[in-house]
Amino acid sequence: MGAGGLNTKGRHTQLGSGYLSCTSAFSGSPQPQPCHPNDILPLTLTSATQELFGCRCDEDVTGDNPYKILRKEDIVQDMRMRAAVSDFSPMKQLVLDYPEDELLLVYDRDFIYGSSFYLVLTADAKERHLKPVVALGVEVALEREPSEVFAAQKTSEPQPWISLGSEQEIEEESVTDSRPRLKYRISRVRREFGAPIFFSDRNAMETKDGFIECTPYQDKNFSLKQMERHTGVQTIPNLKSSSTQTQWTYPRSMCTQYEPREFSEEKKENCLQSEKLKNFVNSVASRFEIAIQQNEIMDVFFDDWKALSEEDSGYGRKADPHLKEYQSFTDLHFSKEKTISNINWHPTINGVIAVAVTERLSFEDRINGSTKLLLNPSLILFWSFSDPINPQLLLECPDDVFSFEFCPSDPNIIVGGCMNGQVVLWDISTHVEQLQGTRTSGGKNIAANTNALNETPVVRYCAVSGIENGHKAPITDIQWLPGTFEVSRMGVPMENKNGICVQIVTCAPDCCVMFWDIRAPRVLQTMADQRKQKVEEKPLENPHGVPNTFKHLDLTWKPLIRVSLPKIDTSGEYSPLKISLRDNTCDNHTGSNAGEYLPSLFLRKTRLQLVLSTTFCPQDGELVYTDWKLEKDNDSGRLFSAKPSHRFIIHDGQVNTVRRSPFFKDIILTVGGWTFAIWKEGVTNGPIIQSSCSQKKCTVGYWSQSRPAVLFIGKEDGNIDVWDLLEKTHEPSQTQNITATQITCIKPWIVSSKQHLLAVSDHLGTLHILEIPWTLRSPSSNEKLSMSKYFEKEVDRLVYFEKRREMRAKEKKDYEAEELRKKTPPVVQVLPLKKMREACNFHHRYT
Repeated sequence: MGAGGLNTKGRHTQLGSGYLSCTSAFSGSPQPQPCHPNDILPLTLTSATQELFGCRCDEDVTGDNPYKILRKEDIVQDMRMRAAVSDFSPMKQLVLDYPEDELLLVYDRDFIYGSSFYLVLTADAKERHLKPVVALGVEVALEREPSEVFAAQKTSEPQPWISLGSEQEIEEESVTDSRPRLKYRISRVRREFGAPIFFSDRNAMETKDGFIECTPYQDKNFSLKQMERHTGVQTIPNLKSSSTQTQWTYPRSMCTQYEPREFSEEKKENCLQSEKLKNFVNSVASRFEIAIQQNEIMDVFFDDWKALSEEDSGYGRKADPHLKEYQSFTDLHFSKEKTISNINWHPTINGVIAVAVTERLSFEDRINGSTKLLLNPSLILFWSFSDPINPQLLLECPDDVFSFEFCPSDPNIIVGGCMNGQVVLWDISTHVEQLQGTRTSGGKNIAANTNALNETPVVRYCAVSGIENGHKAPITDIQWLPGTFEVSRMGVPMENKNGICVQIVTCAPDCCVMFWDIRAPRVLQTMADQRKQKVEEKPLENPHGVPNTFKHLDLTWKPLIRVSLPKIDTSGEYSPLKISLRDNTCDNHTGSNAGEYLPSLFLRKTRLQLVLSTTFCPQDGELVYTDWKLEKDNDSGRLFSAKPSHRFIIHDGQVNTVRRSPFFKDIILTVGGWTFAIWKEGVTNGPIIQSSCSQKKCTVGYWSQSRPAVLFIGKEDGNIDVWDLLEKTHEPSQTQNITATQITCIKPWIVSSKQHLLAVSDHLGTLHILEIPWTLRSPSSNEKLSMSKYFEKEVDRLVYFEKRREMRAKEKKDYEAEELRKKTPPVVQVLPLKKMREACNFHHRYT
């Protein structure tokens, strides 16, 4: 074929006056060819030359962008400087004869012409390389002459711009000056240039804004979480050799008996009538009277040395007043990415504590991850001091539990309130021995219910209320009514002769308080008695091993009473979140004051609640005092709840704690927002003690179980403030950091007279057990009496301030009335003309 044709071995493309012989169509990779067009010159550049001219292979020039423009002047300068060492010296004359100022260097990545680069020697070839021919088809391009191919190439013509609205967006986003820019000129006296500078010291405290305190804080951008770590540990058991020797004697049964020696009746009579006894009594009578008087004046058995050590062990002395870390509990599986919502010590088993764990999710996250939450059940964990790694028992819950309580009369019964508004009951009587850590008579471990993998036993709930019969919002507080009384369907307290706790009170932000009874209704009890009379009865299947203690309540449990809380001033209802019951009952056997029980509720109210989206708008907390007894409407005969008797707005945030003092039943602690307050029941002027606003929010509070003047306040920054009201009332006696996140629950427990513990839970799901020091657990002499007098003084102070406020208000009102009277001109009475004439005639007549 011709010069531009295609043969069986390869194809040739015409470039300039020469031809390029390319690789075979059937070959695997391109091979270098010795021939090249006349208007290019292959050359090899060293790394130094590539660095000098900025044409490094695969960095500055690549296969996709192989072109590099070199200035003729730079090449000539390089040949002058490096002479024969220069890579361009062999083509010196070709470079000097090049008509233009810029040459084109092409990177030959595939070594088609035998070198890594080739230099274009003519301006036409340079134009062809920079403006390649648009392929019009392989066969057409091969048949055309080169002049025809380049002639077919046309330069693109500019088209008119059509606006599609993008210029408006650019104008909106662009920043333009709305006014002329201000110009400032700063001048300085010329003699001050180069003048010496003198520095001096000054006290930063004497000058306003003299210093700025930059407190450290935790930056989340630099908190890296280690996901995986390879660690090797090797342990060696400690070996100890010991021996002992004891003397053993065989056991012998021994007994002894004695009887007192007594005078006979005759000797007793003679001794009492003897003159010696009478003289002795007469001689010591005066001294005996003086001794009795001294005993009345002072305590002769008082230990002064012990009292001296008590005074020396105050704050700032040798005794350490800080809380000490005793133990901590966390589980990588059940507590992972969860928070602790409530904690309770086991009432009868020392060293066992139960915690309720909930998901750390917002409402939106719960909706998005609802499927995942179903696979991760909610639990209540039982921890024991004997095993701080693994929980001893798991209580299965239908949903996250925010509050749960042990039954005071039967600690094996546990009641809890769920997030979906259901009330749950558990019976752990079959697992008590496992919690106690005892063994059976046969020597086998009690944990026989666990499988070979030693898994923690899971206890399923015995009964749960129906969703349609429970609360419509999460249950935030649940309590057992005392065993001394019970409530009727009318809300009237009655005597409970059995002395067993059978009723529960719950509250939730759905504007109602519910009372529940765990006893079977009369209809169900009659049906159960009839079943027992049948001789042959097939037992029901129970695959989960759930006790039948509350089988009669499962999914049919309904509240006994439903009490609403209407607002005092406006329409609507309060949303209770915390309850405090006042128990004024006396002896449960006599029942003399059983009817004098005053039911009272202290409630935290969230002012705005959007029920449809289940979101809350936290406003100022309100404290409400009310009676739950239902009243009857005279017209319609329907039962309704009376309005609360008192309402207080003290806290600057949501109230999270309402707790009565264990020493004074009428003293109540409330914690909310950035403050806490102490109230005395019956005093309606306000709180008797109110703290100042702290820098961090108060999340929980609790009274000390051994000292009437001490209370613990948890903060959102992980600190605990210890308040000793006998020492300070304006600030905490001490502040101690427990964790890096907020504290969710506090619960003290008395193990013995020498050991008091404080359970503290945080937002990360860790339970901290702290040991209370001696100074915070041992009350001072007459501490309860001193606190009682202090509370009485605070009540008197409130009464005095109230009287002064009323007096000042009255004085202000009288002062304003007097000022108004002075500013008003006097009214001159104008008499009619007829009466004026009569008055003048009467005056002339008698003068």
